[in-house]
Amino acid sequence: MRFDMKAAENRLAIRLRNIGHAEPRDIAWATIWLEACGYTGFKLLIEALSDETRSLDLKRDALGLDLHNVSCAYLAPAIMRDVKTNGRAFLRNVRHGLFMLPFAVQENMGLGCPVDPSFAVGGERNKNPYSEKLAAAESTGIEVTDALWDQLHS
Repeated sequence: MRFDMKAAENRLAIRLRNIGHAEPRDIAWATIWLEACGYTGFKLLIEALSDETRSLDLKRDALGLDLHNVSCAYLAPAIMRDVKTNGRAFLRNVRHGLFMLPFAVQENMGLGCPVDPSFAVGGERNKNPYSEKLAAAESTGIEVTDALWDQLHS
């Protein structure tokens, strides 16, 4: 199926809200952003939705933030709020760190490797390599297989 980005985001946000996600709009946006940029946002989100632990009280320690393997599909907005308030943070025990990417790009922040189980968020971003991909997806929409869409709505 081909979806307009905004329509897909709205439908996904409703689904996430219906299952009790704490920040459905932000994560729906990030999932669609990842898909538009060629990443597997839907697959990661489906995997995260099967996790039992969906929240964490973020506490900085001498090393930064220990995420205790709670998915960034739940924590990314809170991590970004913490970084904006307290500055750059080294993240460890990260699950689905790719969900940090859309937020870091949006805030023009640097981001260490989001597929590594530990990386830093914060600092200045020097360029946005995603603008062309996002513009193309906004123009033509995004392709979502029926199987993935069905998994998100089952």
